[in-house]
Amino acid sequence: TALAKFFLERLKKHNPMLLCVVNLTEERALKEAAKADAEIAAGQYRGPLHGIPYGAKDILAAKGYPTTWGSAIFKDQMIDEDAAVVKKLAEAGAVLVAKMTVGEFAWGDVWYGGMTRNPWDTAQGSSGSSAGSASAVAAGLFPFAIGTETWGSIVSTSTRCGTTGLRPTFGRISRTGA
Repeated sequence: TALAKFFLERLKKHNPMLLCVVNLTEERALKEAAKADAEIAAGQYRGPLHGIPYGAKDILAAKGYPTTWGSAIFKDQMIDEDAAVVKKLAEAGAVLVAKMTVGEFAWGDVWYGGMTRNPWDTAQGSSGSSAGSASAVAAGLFPFAIGTETWGSIVSTSTRCGTTGLRPTFGRISRTGA
């Protein structure tokens, strides 16, 4: 819970400059964090992601929160399930703290809220459609984030922001909910 609160405060403080967050998932985060605290205290450790906060690119559904695909047309769209990768991370005990910006329809770093910024040079954008995920990790707004990769969405943002990105193997994890 302490980690979730710490990173939620960092997100609130730095997002106005970076424009990397579409929606905070504060209520869900605090609930997941409290559950992780209780499980860990009871000796029920799920592994290295248990209790660790993260962000998910807003192309991935998270039940109870909008999934906008970076487009004003879909800014109120609710999908009534978690994406497969969000489910897997929840099973590992990871704590979702925010839905991160995505270039409109997963194209570039400009979404309906503006251009996601590179934390090392805020005059620059963060590059590809996983812009919010890379910008936030580079700024230390949480330890890791989930993006998606088609035409350089992870690779280009990682290069621009100085983060390490792992390009997924298609078919390894279901794209359901993305």
